[in-house]
Amino acid sequence: MAMILYRNDIGKVEQLKEILFKREKDIQDIFETNLISLTGWQFIKSEFTIKSNRIDTLAFDTENKSFVIIEYKKDRNYSVVDQGVSYLNLMLEYKADFIVEYNESLHKNLKREQVDWSQSKVVFVSSSFTDFQKQSTNFKDLSIELWEIKQFENNILLINPLKKSSAAPSIRPIAKQSEQLEKVAKEIKSFTEEEHINRVPDDIAELYTQFKSAILNLNPDIEVQPKKDYIAFKKGSNITDISLLKKHLKMWINLKKGKLDDPKKITRDVSEIGHWGNGDYELIMEDDGNLEYIMSLVKQAII
Repeated sequence: MAMILYRNDIGKVEQLKEILFKREKDIQDIFETNLISLTGWQFIKSEFTIKSNRIDTLAFDTENKSFVIIEYKKDRNYSVVDQGVSYLNLMLEYKADFIVEYNESLHKNLKREQVDWSQSKVVFVSSSFTDFQKQSTNFKDLSIELWEIKQFENNILLINPLKKSSAAPSIRPIAKQSEQLEKVAKEIKSFTEEEHINRVPDDIAELYTQFKSAILNLNPDIEVQPKKDYIAFKKGSNITDISLLKKHLKMWINLKKGKLDDPKKITRDVSEIGHWGNGDYELIMEDDGNLEYIMSLVKQAII
């Protein structure tokens, strides 16, 4: 169903007209100029060329410690799977080239072992995708994402990362049909909530379920995204992250030091300490005694 936007002018509703993009470069310019705001990723290079392949935008996901390739498409007649798998293979085969480009472009000293190559991904951005393109990427462990972008009059921009269905199958059973796809399936790893839950005792799993339910009740747009070391709760950007451990839950609230109102002082400052989740505040939950109060803290991180 097409997205329709309206302007509400003192009770009078008027439909906003969509303005079609004339060039792929127009979409690329919007993303590259606003990459941190739109995605949270670091911009590395535009038109990155490697082994005769030209990548539209090369970025780095600091949360997952992984590279992201972004491709912009105006034409709907192309195979996102073939191109996406090809780019993922390119990244996995020429890791050193991506490291060198990162260090030279950002003047840093990233080491190969500091990158989680299993979280590499390709993102296609287009004003629309065909049903076939959506279906062909609907695998839970295929690191190819589709993001729709539309612009409307009054400088309104709509960006919609398309979600994979909750019943999306694994790519592994069909990966042997292609040498490139098989390699990607072996190296790229997707994490599930079940994997985190199955690693801890039942009482901790139950405690997590209580906190998860309370967090999701704070806002209907909050999404659950399992990561390697924790489970992220996002509404655009991270709100809070929870790690399931053997004896307790560990939570991080995504606010900078000095921005959280915590009168009970149950959180600790981890702004200068290495930690898994996002934000400068960490707390440990051994039971649900402070659940309501903790939700009042988490709520402060919702934008």
